[in-house]
Amino acid sequence: MKYILTVLLGLFLFGNNVAMAQVRPPATPRTADAELDSLRKIEEGGRDTVIFNATYIRYTNLDLLKDSTQTEPIDTTLRHFQNYNIMNQPEAPTANLGNLGLPYNDLLFDPSKSIGFDAGFHSMDRYKLTQDSIKYYRARTPFTSLYYVNGSTTEQVFKVIHSQNIKPNWNIGGNYFRIGARGIYRNQNSDHLNAAIFSWYESPTKRYNILVNGLFNTLKTEENGSMVSNDIFNSTNTLGAQEESVKLNNTSDPTRQTYNQKSFFLKQFYYLGRIDTTGKNADSKILPTQRVSHSLLYSAEQYKFYKKEADTYNVFPDLNSEIDLVQDSTHIRNLRNEFMYSFYLRGRSVSFLKNEVKLDLGIQHDLYWYDQMGFSTSFQNIMLKANAGYRFSDRISLNANVQQIAQGRNAGDYLYDAKAQIRLSRSVGKIILGAYSQNKSPEQFFDRLNYTYHQWSNSFDKTKINNLSFAYLNSKFKLQAKAEYFLVTDYLYLAETPFVNEIEPLQMNSDINLLKLTLSKSFKVGKFNMENYVVYQKTDYQDLLSTPEFYTYNSFYFSNTYFKKALSGDIGFDVRMNTPYTASSYAINVSQFYNGYNVKYASYPIVDVWARFALRRANIFVRYDYANQGLLSKGYYTVNRYPMPNSLFKLGVSWSFYD
Repeated sequence: MKYILTVLLGLFLFGNNVAMAQVRPPATPRTADAELDSLRKIEEGGRDTVIFNATYIRYTNLDLLKDSTQTEPIDTTLRHFQNYNIMNQPEAPTANLGNLGLPYNDLLFDPSKSIGFDAGFHSMDRYKLTQDSIKYYRARTPFTSLYYVNGSTTEQVFKVIHSQNIKPNWNIGGNYFRIGARGIYRNQNSDHLNAAIFSWYESPTKRYNILVNGLFNTLKTEENGSMVSNDIFNSTNTLGAQEESVKLNNTSDPTRQTYNQKSFFLKQFYYLGRIDTTGKNADSKILPTQRVSHSLLYSAEQYKFYKKEADTYNVFPDLNSEIDLVQDSTHIRNLRNEFMYSFYLRGRSVSFLKNEVKLDLGIQHDLYWYDQMGFSTSFQNIMLKANAGYRFSDRISLNANVQQIAQGRNAGDYLYDAKAQIRLSRSVGKIILGAYSQNKSPEQFFDRLNYTYHQWSNSFDKTKINNLSFAYLNSKFKLQAKAEYFLVTDYLYLAETPFVNEIEPLQMNSDINLLKLTLSKSFKVGKFNMENYVVYQKTDYQDLLSTPEFYTYNSFYFSNTYFKKALSGDIGFDVRMNTPYTASSYAINVSQFYNGYNVKYASYPIVDVWARFALRRANIFVRYDYANQGLLSKGYYTVNRYPMPNSLFKLGVSWSFYD
């Protein structure tokens, strides 16, 4: 640890106080080979003087294509580059099992706004590649991005993105993402694969677009059943973390979870009537006056649990007869068709949009096939969709979104969402008022389960969530503040029964009120920077929701350039902390978090030291996670009996190629 801090401090002083003397090397006679090399460079330079860079690559996604054709430049900045771990994002922390790739639960209250059928397995959602996360590129030169993170043998991340235009208006590409993390304790290994092949075609007239992709997810995680010791950090074991006793210790054929998904997606849309264009060249935005679209999605998912070992430490609920081999699975297939018609009314001048009206009307049909351990069923849902917006000027806009399942298994589900945006001025900022009302059917997991260790059949009421929000944003002062109020009725959760490790779904018979205040503020003084994110949550059911009352993330760093501005970088540290909360327990065979043994762990600041640098086409970071281990605490927990990782040095590199 002290050597890493010494290196970082040396770089800090080097960039500020050390002046490098430039010494001309002694002249050497030029050989014939040297002369020839110089001539080749001049000749090759004369052939092509275009130097391709990130400005030649732009992308779009489903969200950007909702009401127009627009693209965004790829992000090559250093901002948050060192925060690669999706479980420890500054504004979305998690309680997890202690290793990248393992199941997690959101630490802050953030309910899903989806409606309709839901299988109920969400402990691995962040590791999935989804349709909304697929980027479709517009590349004027072939583009390849390589990304690699190494945390010794404990943790590795590898990503490849390639895209190129086979015609000026037709692009193809692919993603290949891997996570391989063995963890520091036995049977913590995770092995995830995400892959996609995608294509975007736009007609020469800019009226017709088609998006196509094939998407694949394979997520594999081992289960160790937690530690045998209740307090691993005061253990007398001197052989290392890999020798600590775990409750499921079959290393040759470990207990594990496996998730597989394959999907095919196609979306096409056509612009009718007049089309308008804003911006110039690559930044241009195509605005239709009428639009028709159709999307098709076919998805096949499989959740599997496998165990082949004796339950020596009573990790699972008691059965009449002990079973060593358990193979539980859930299979879901979904065929979705969506048709939309959009109408836009605006003036002919698009340099300053005002009095613009837009209306989207659509219908979505879902057909499902569901199979779980002998229980099979098929059903459908028909959802009506509508979206209306009105922009008075560039200062005031209103938007309302309606989703209603009119027929099918989940008939009666709805989501009504409204927002009003008021821009006061550039210096004063803007205000966003929001409200939504949601009525959602219970997840299938809560209604019916037919697994080896857990079986139930219920008929719960729909869960209702009403939300009001007020947000203030000021880009000049780098300030964002938000206040949210949630009223939750018929909340569903999992709890332990009087029998050890046996869980059951329950529904609250009283309302839950929750106030959530969020503040984000950045400061910059010279080359010194500080980013702050603070969340305060207050509810009478803090223990039931397993969420802390207070959470904060603070980042302090120094920005500078080195080697005559050839290298730019930041050196700093992050501090995360939350107040104590009732930690969730984890049910292994169903990969679910539940309210079990009532335990609150002490909370201490977690400090990560890091440095990040940009050198031409490459971004590099080094970081030392949990640098303060041993100062205030020997270790910490976020989930009952599952310790978080020890301090670890990591290196990450991102390299882009534009040819």
